[in-house]
This record gives sequence, C-alpha cells and structure tokens, in this order.
Amino acid sequence: MLGYKYIKTNSTTYVIQYKNGKPVREGTGLSFFYFAPSSSLVAVPMESVDAAFMFNDVSADFQTVSIQGQATYRVRDPKILASMLNFTLQPNGVGYVSEDPAKLPPRVVNAVQVQVKAVVQKLPLQELLRSIQSVAAAVRAGLESTGTLQAVGVEVTDLSILAIKPTPETSRALEAKVRETILKEADDAIYIRRNSAIEQERGIKENELKTEVAVEEKKRQIREAQMDAERAVLEKRQQIERQEMAGKVEVEKQNRELVELAAENAKRQADAKAYGIETSIKALGNVDPKVLQALALSGSADPATLIAVAFQDLANNAGNIGELNISPDLLRQVMTSKGK
Repeated sequence: MLGYKYIKTNSTTYVIQYKNGKPVREGTGLSFFYFAPSSSLVAVPMESVDAAFMFNDVSADFQTVSIQGQATYRVRDPKILASMLNFTLQPNGVGYVSEDPAKLPPRVVNAVQVQVKAVVQKLPLQELLRSIQSVAAAVRAGLESTGTLQAVGVEVTDLSILAIKPTPETSRALEAKVRETILKEADDAIYIRRNSAIEQERGIKENELKTEVAVEEKKRQIREAQMDAERAVLEKRQQIERQEMAGKVEVEKQNRELVELAAENAKRQADAKAYGIETSIKALGNVDPKVLQALALSGSADPATLIAVAFQDLANNAGNIGELNISPDLLRQVMTSKGK
C-alpha cells in the first residue's frame, strides 16, 4: 500500500533497517512498518545451527579414514556477519536477495575440516580409532585458536566426532589383528586361570602341610608337657624315696648308735660283774672251801640240801668209812623234800 510494508521477526532474528545507506533500526524480535522503495532490511538468524559433515582424510601412517561428525554453531556478532555475507531481504520481506546465507554452513564445515585434517595427519590410525574424544577436543581448540570463524562473527558452540572409520580392507586387517589379540588374550586368560588354579591348589596343599606341621608341633608340645609332668612326678617320687631313704639311714644310724651304746653298757656291766666276781674270788681265794660251802648254805634251811651236802662229805671220805647204814626213812624224807 503506497510502498509501505510491515515486518515482524522472532526473537532469534537480528534485523537491521538501512535507509539511504545508514542503519536506522536494528535488534532482535522487532516489528515495524517500513517504506520499501527507500529501505533495505538485513535479517541475520541468531539460533544455533547443526552442520553435519563427513569427509575422508589420511592418518600419520598413510591410512585413509572416514571422519563423521557434527558441528553446532551460532552467530555471535550479526553486524560482522552481515558485513561479510549478504543477508539482505527482498523488498517484500520474504527470502534473501542472494545465496550467501546458504554459504555459511559449508564455510563452517570447511573450517572444521581444516582443523580435523591438521589433527588427523599427526596421529596414526590405531590411535585415531581409540581417541575420538581427544580428536574432537583438539579440533575445538584449533577453531578457537585460529579465529577463522570469529572473523565472520560466528562461534562453534559444540563439536562432536561421531565416528572415525578406516577403509573396509584396513578394517578387516585390524579386525583380524584384534581377533588374534583377543584369541591370544583368551589363551592367556585360560593359562592364567589354570595357573591360578594351580597356585590355589598349591596354596591349599601348603596350608594343609602347615596345618599338619602345626598339629604335629602341638602333639610334640603335648608329649613334652606329658614328659615334663612325668619327669616332675618322677623327681618328686625320687625326692620322696631319697627322703625316705635318708630317714631310714638316719634311723639305722640311730639304731647303730643305740646298739653300740647298749653293747657298751652291756660290756661295762659285764666288766663290772667280772670285776666284782674277780674281787670276790680274790677275797675268798684263801678261805677254806668248806667254810665257803657253809656260808653258802647258812641262809638255807632246806633239809634235803643239808642231807645232800652230808652225802657229798661222805663221798669225799668214802675211803675212811668202813660201813654206812642209811635208813629208808631218811631216803624217803629226801625224796619227799625233792618232790616238793
């Protein structure tokens, strides 16, 4: 209507209105009327964009690999980007007047490819296959350090390496090598398991032997304790026997002393009796035997004894006796007295 147009943008679109070559209005999420014959509108999308990529490259050991990933980027400075690429809208506000907006994703992918190539060519194949996350981190660091995308007002917010694949022939060779390694590791595992079983069995045998040794040691200690107890009992018994023997010896010594003392006393008594008899004999040696006999019989009133002494005198003087008459009454009296 008379050249006036109305435009309404969302919050992720940065709009710059140029009039007579000078910016008169700019910002995100704007809505306004503008005079199309004298105005130019630049609309730069600010939302994040995912740019997938896949390309081939050569590793440090000259092996071809396929790198697949995705870069997420956004416009950090729309004014710089608008000065580098043409984001001018058509007069009706629908669509761009050039194809520059479609060139931004390939430019981002090219910058990523340059950094990926720089990283891939420094690493051998097997290390590349094992270090996908490290490769992605190195690529992100390279993009930040070079500033290629920052120069156009774009920044990469995320970069992921989804896969690094070798050629099918190389992959089969690696698979064969890995398969042999796995088989070898399986054999090693079997050997280790068997060796572990042998070690465990040996440990069990050693424990059994140690147990037997400990049992024998305990038995030896028990036997030694028994022998020590028996030795102690024997020593006590021997000590008691020695004490008993010492007691018997002491008793025998006392008995011997007693016998010796008794013999000494008996000897002294005999000597005293012998001395008394000897003294009596010496005293009576010069006395007439008849006097001694008379003295001996003086204390006896036994008629039979007197008659016996009389008969002895008769026998001693038998040569001087012519005839001797003894009455039966005298003999009867002697026999009667003897019987009593």
